[in-house]
Amino acid sequence: MNSKNIPFDLEKIKSISKDHPTPFYVYDEKAMLENLEKFLESFNVLNGFKEFFAVKVNPNPFINKLLVDNGCGLDCSSMAELVVAEKLGVTGENIMFSSNDTPLEEYQKAIEMGAIINLDDFSHIDFIDKNLGLPNLVCFRFNPGSERKGNVIIGDPKESKFGFTREQILEGYKILKEKGVERFGLHTMIISNELDESFFIETARMIFSLALEVYEKTGVKIEFVNLGGGIGIPYKPEDKGIRFEHVANEIKKLYDEIISPSPLKSIKIFLECGRVITGPFGYLVTKVNHLKNTYKDYVGTDASMANLMRPGIYGAYHHITVLGKENDEKNNTYDITGSLCENNDKFAIDRPLPQIDVGDILVIHDAGAHSHSMGFNYNGKLRSSELLLQEDGSFFEIRRAETIKDYFSTIDFNKLQDFMKK
Repeated sequence: MNSKNIPFDLEKIKSISKDHPTPFYVYDEKAMLENLEKFLESFNVLNGFKEFFAVKVNPNPFINKLLVDNGCGLDCSSMAELVVAEKLGVTGENIMFSSNDTPLEEYQKAIEMGAIINLDDFSHIDFIDKNLGLPNLVCFRFNPGSERKGNVIIGDPKESKFGFTREQILEGYKILKEKGVERFGLHTMIISNELDESFFIETARMIFSLALEVYEKTGVKIEFVNLGGGIGIPYKPEDKGIRFEHVANEIKKLYDEIISPSPLKSIKIFLECGRVITGPFGYLVTKVNHLKNTYKDYVGTDASMANLMRPGIYGAYHHITVLGKENDEKNNTYDITGSLCENNDKFAIDRPLPQIDVGDILVIHDAGAHSHSMGFNYNGKLRSSELLLQEDGSFFEIRRAETIKDYFSTIDFNKLQDFMKK
């Protein structure tokens, strides 16, 4: 298999482009919600299950609203993400606030909203207590260090800046208990974009066992465990996605084996997946501006790494379709590039594709996660618009494209003129 499906065709994109010039993002509402339904149905076999969508993955409030209305809470990690939740009317324990190197004002906002506070660092216990007072429910993020292996994106847990050590976890809960905190959670996340199902099952085993150890050594009863996210998606056509039902059932078996016979038998299980919820259902649409033939054949597009940085910073694979040439032979080899003054501004390297001509439309797949949200303005590039392909087949703009005026909005040119006169 060397292709992926697209929920629109060339004529539709040409029509849309009259009002929305490329590059732009398209999100498939129907497919996204059908996928979410399967995800929730599978993991709802777990006690007290709740999915907190990781806002960082795709912070567009329209996307977040769809997910919240269909059963998700929100996992926030910054002030802006908390404001997204607030704008959507999401408050209280429907928010998981997991951040690191967190400013005081962000903790204050999260506490005011009643969010679950997930601490990333031992020193933050006193930091919050002295400045704001500890909330009645506190969670810790566990970093297992050499106990577990990470994966390519996050790397070796010992090298990760995130989380508490095992010793800090145990000491931290003792301190919370002494300070009068009454409710406790436990969290971990040590991988990203992982397709090995056994990793998530073993993570559940690890965190269930740690919850029991915490109880035995401190008397603290963990109310919930958050197994994190990290479930990957099949970026390559030949990749196999995670079987939600299989992973959920294996975690349930471990729960029944480890937790159910214990005094912690009511522990709830949370996830904070993002990529697997929206990733496969976003598309970056871009037009070919130039063809360059030097030592290699280059296809220059009107998008760039500023629109989608994953291939440039991770060497990540994103499948590419040439609209209108889906069935043509892939007998040409190209580097697909943008116009940034950086040589890593490439969406694909040595990619077999049909013959490409100036004016062709390319679709970059699996761009619904960590894509628009990671955009930037280097070289003065402007962030692209985002469109929602609705269930009735119509397109709805959920974010307009940036303009030059937006780019310069934080510069006072009157002050510049005064400065130049000095």
